[in-house]
Amino acid sequence: MKKLVQLTLLVCFLVLTSCVSRKDIIYLNDLQTNQNSSFKWSDVVVQPNDILSVKITTEDLELAIPYNISVTQQSLQGTQLLLQGYLVSNEGKINLPVLGEVEVVGLTYNQVESKVQNALISKGLLKSPVVVCRILNAKVTVLGEVRSPGTYTFYENNLTILQALGLAGDLTINGVRNPIKVIRMENGQQKVGEIDLTKKNWMSSPYYFIKPNDVIIVDPNTAKVKSAGIIGNAGTLLGTVSVILSSFLIIRSL
Repeated sequence: MKKLVQLTLLVCFLVLTSCVSRKDIIYLNDLQTNQNSSFKWSDVVVQPNDILSVKITTEDLELAIPYNISVTQQSLQGTQLLLQGYLVSNEGKINLPVLGEVEVVGLTYNQVESKVQNALISKGLLKSPVVVCRILNAKVTVLGEVRSPGTYTFYENNLTILQALGLAGDLTINGVRNPIKVIRMENGQQKVGEIDLTKKNWMSSPYYFIKPNDVIIVDPNTAKVKSAGIIGNAGTLLGTVSVILSSFLIIRSL
């Protein structure tokens, strides 16, 4: 009987000591009011398989028609909208009407605009053209301990990791805040970065801003991992121990 009581106390102690502390759950523990943190805006560059919208206009709209795909169809959405864009080939090029192939991989959207604009002017095709370039299929995938895992499309040029997690409904209480993993394809290489959401120093990290095709992974904490086992969560474990102890006492009293 004495050993059983000792075992019960030991189990209770282990359950209580395995609880997650407050500092492991709260974001930005060391952030103080009125304390400024500097950061650098991220420049997103064009990658193969991006779908770009390149719209060319001039003062005389009719002159710009040959340089655009279906200029009159402005209300398209979803898949139809993607079909109106230019797919960046594996060689990093897009094929524009009249201009032909233009190499865009590794350029920012502003640089693409300038390159197309200069090509139109230098070839004497248009005077004072205005070029607007946007990506149509920018997406981020959020997996793990978030409320709504999945792949989300975004149109912002600078999307922060907090905004990306917000798209997925934020972390669950069982999501590990440190580290959050970010998988990124860049310059033909796969990079894996980590961010500690409980501290403020990640704001200067290259993973502060999300880039198209990033994958964010939120690991489960110890309590969640244990709950996936045979015994289950802490409440189930205590209930099981209580039933065993009660059964022992009933049998002993017979």
